[in-house]
Amino acid sequence: MLSTSFRCLLAAVSVVTVVRGSYPGQDAPGLQRDTAPPSQAAAYSFDVNTGFTVQENTASKDATDVEFTLDNGSPYPHPYEYQRIGSDGPLLLQDTHLLEIFGSFARERIPERVVHARGAGAHGYFEVTNADFAKNYTIMDMLSENGLKTPITARFSTVGGESGSADEARDPRGFAVKFRTRKGILDLVMNNTPVFFIRDSAKFPHFIHTQKRHPANHLRDKDMFWDYLGSNPESLYQVMRLFSDLGTPYGFRHMDAWTGHTYRWVKGDGSWSYVRLHAQSHQGVRNFTNAEASTIAGTNPDFATQDLYESIQNGTFPGWTLFAQVLSPDAAQTFKYNVLDLTKDWGVDDVTPVEIGRFYLTQNPQNYFAEIEQAAFSPANMVEGWAPSADPVLQARLFSYPDAHRYRLGVNNKQIPVNAPITPVANFERDGRMNVNGNQGSRPNYMSTTDKIKLAPRPYVDETHQQWTGGAVASLSSVTEIDFDWPRRFWNSLSEQDQQNLISNVVGHLGAAPTYSIRQRMASIFNHANSTLGKAIADGVGVTVQTFKFPDGPTWLNTTETPVGSTLDF
Repeated sequence: MLSTSFRCLLAAVSVVTVVRGSYPGQDAPGLQRDTAPPSQAAAYSFDVNTGFTVQENTASKDATDVEFTLDNGSPYPHPYEYQRIGSDGPLLLQDTHLLEIFGSFARERIPERVVHARGAGAHGYFEVTNADFAKNYTIMDMLSENGLKTPITARFSTVGGESGSADEARDPRGFAVKFRTRKGILDLVMNNTPVFFIRDSAKFPHFIHTQKRHPANHLRDKDMFWDYLGSNPESLYQVMRLFSDLGTPYGFRHMDAWTGHTYRWVKGDGSWSYVRLHAQSHQGVRNFTNAEASTIAGTNPDFATQDLYESIQNGTFPGWTLFAQVLSPDAAQTFKYNVLDLTKDWGVDDVTPVEIGRFYLTQNPQNYFAEIEQAAFSPANMVEGWAPSADPVLQARLFSYPDAHRYRLGVNNKQIPVNAPITPVANFERDGRMNVNGNQGSRPNYMSTTDKIKLAPRPYVDETHQQWTGGAVASLSSVTEIDFDWPRRFWNSLSEQDQQNLISNVVGHLGAAPTYSIRQRMASIFNHANSTLGKAIADGVGVTVQTFKFPDGPTWLNTTETPVGSTLDF
């Protein structure tokens, strides 16, 4: 503890310091204070966005209108030039130009998408054609008036192949559309098929692994491919669509698209309806046969990309009509299929589709990487009046898609021009890598009571949306007899030639799987759907048919129970 006399001394020194303005070391070198009067410095400010604006404007200029520079904007005499000692000496570390170009070159590639890596895209617009129908079910602003046009970006893709793979491979096609609405970004992340291979979200990584490369030899493995599909028979309808000629569409323009998932349209009073959307090609559905697709993939692996680009370049703008299928919650209770099941279609004879609008692609990208490779689509990008259902796969995608973009493009990926909303963004998310649009300025980065942010009125009352009962359960669907309804419907809808093509395509692929039990189980699953189909495939791949029996019952149970039939032979 300080003594009384020392505390008095400290007090005296403090008084002297305040009166005389002195302090220890005030005259030490390097501590001189600037005593220049403020009037000697002219008022000056600079817009820190100037450089960004200049570079954005420069990007649109022709090469003949710009001068070669380094990344810092400093002119440089020649791009091939480098520094060395003499005519045969080593290079110099001080050659910042050489270091810069190799450092940049080594970092040109960003992580490719785990799925949907191979793709192409373009820009255009969506136009409302039936606002009266849409307004009966939703308050979505983009559907509120006939003739309203919304700018869009669309990206088409294969699912399993790498970025450099052939775009005419047998594979489902992604068909994603970004709507830049007056109320924010809406993304429809669709496929060229109304269903998918799974309805349990945790199965997705397992399924994708089997469609890619074997961990040991890095080759595509037909045992892996068919082992998963045969042990998860709810995938059969999608498998049959994939191995029909629908699995090799004629480019990207000649195919339809579906949301697949069930979403919800919401009205201003909080009432809602289930909805699925379907985009129908104005160019008509056209497919390659397996032989034609194999030839195209070998001679022009960029066929679909080239076909889309050249059609727009030539002024032949592809278009699609967007239809909606609507079910009330009451109707969903008695509907033939579980509306949350991604493996079940809503046929046109089940739920009548109604046109709501049309969209066209009219503008090719000026730079593929900037406008298509960096385009980030996510079902989590929603607007008022459009909401998710409790579909388990959709619920998982609401996280996985934006999380993939945060990994691949960075946390500020919505600042990339192709992803940026055309409405103002104001929230409390700040900083992070590549924050380039002002970081929301000097506004508070928390919910301040002295500088209050405006709050939009609540569009509808949340508690009228969906009601659930029950406790948390470990959920996994069961394979039941209803899972073979759509495979049978699809088989019966095919012409005789299309049926033969389906059989031939399956035999050619499944027949190359080396393991007998895998071939036998898959042929037996086909046989359960249709004996003619199953026997032809079994004969083609050299196996005998087993008999399966599946129960009737619900797809999901409301108690924790391990479904015996969820994964066959496991």
